[in-house]
Amino acid sequence: MVDPIISYVAHTGTAVALASRSLGLRVKFVDFLGEDEFGEMVLRRFEEEKLDFSWLPSAGGTTRAVNLVSADGRRMSFYDPRGVEGQHLPEAFYEGWLAQTRHVHVCIAGHARHVLPVVLRSEASISTDLHDWDGVNDHHRHFAYAADHVFMSAANLGERRDTVLHDVLEHGRAQTVVATDGARGAYLATRDASGVRHFPAVTPPAPVVDSNGAGDAFVSGFVSGVLRGADVAECMRRGLLAGAFACTVHGTAERFAGEADLAG
Repeated sequence: MVDPIISYVAHTGTAVALASRSLGLRVKFVDFLGEDEFGEMVLRRFEEEKLDFSWLPSAGGTTRAVNLVSADGRRMSFYDPRGVEGQHLPEAFYEGWLAQTRHVHVCIAGHARHVLPVVLRSEASISTDLHDWDGVNDHHRHFAYAADHVFMSAANLGERRDTVLHDVLEHGRAQTVVATDGARGAYLATRDASGVRHFPAVTPPAPVVDSNGAGDAFVSGFVSGVLRGADVAECMRRGLLAGAFACTVHGTAERFAGEADLAG
């Protein structure tokens, strides 16, 4: 027997979009969405949030996942991506918004890979989250080498963590590469430093109940600092605080830190 099963509007893109907007950024969210009951659930939530969202119908339906969360907030995730072979967003669909955009966060969905060369031709900077990349999978590598700010979990990197971070710097265009590591904090590699810097975790403002969305919140905290012109240490501080706040809220994208929560 388990606690009651709850359906949330989640997805890493949703969490980054809502967390970024909670920190005062203007957000445009673009994706595929299924024309099904789950898609309707997403649209209702976004309408309530007044999130600027444009989408194209996916023949595969709305992507889903099952996340099992333990009493200490840790999780195990099972993904049902419902990908459609050859599906990608037409450039004409988003080029108008891209022309008005300072920064683009690109999720690692297969169809999003086609967005990378288009964004690279623009003046916008790019961030991406490789999630639990092992440092080997080629699918993730395309995103890693195209982004200006690269984020990943340290979960599958092991002793190769620092090597993988420096590999991204060496072969890609990234200015910063971050590996988040839960209660152990996060690790940062930059072009202007030879080693990997460790930043300890911060104490959450309330008990930890669910780590879903913490990485997405970290990304939004860090990137919001970049767009405000903050130095990299301040960006790391903002990311850690935003991630810690997300761990105190059930669900992936239910509530995020505001600017007042990152003050200090």
